[in-house]
Amino acid sequence: MAQNKQLKITQVRSSISAKADQQATLVGLGIRRRMHTVLREDTPSVRGMVRKVRHLITVEELNG
Repeated sequence: MAQNKQLKITQVRSSISAKADQQATLVGLGIRRRMHTVLREDTPSVRGMVRKVRHLITVEELNG
């Protein structure tokens, strides 16, 4: 993975009915509410978090 590659992560579905660990993952990513977007560095740990909540978010890869 390139050093300056980033992921644009947007929550598109509500986390109300999601499991507690999935809600905690969203908090760990820095997402606060529906339609909130954050930029995160493309690392294996962030990719793992994205995979865990992939049904609640959309992800776009940005080249630095």
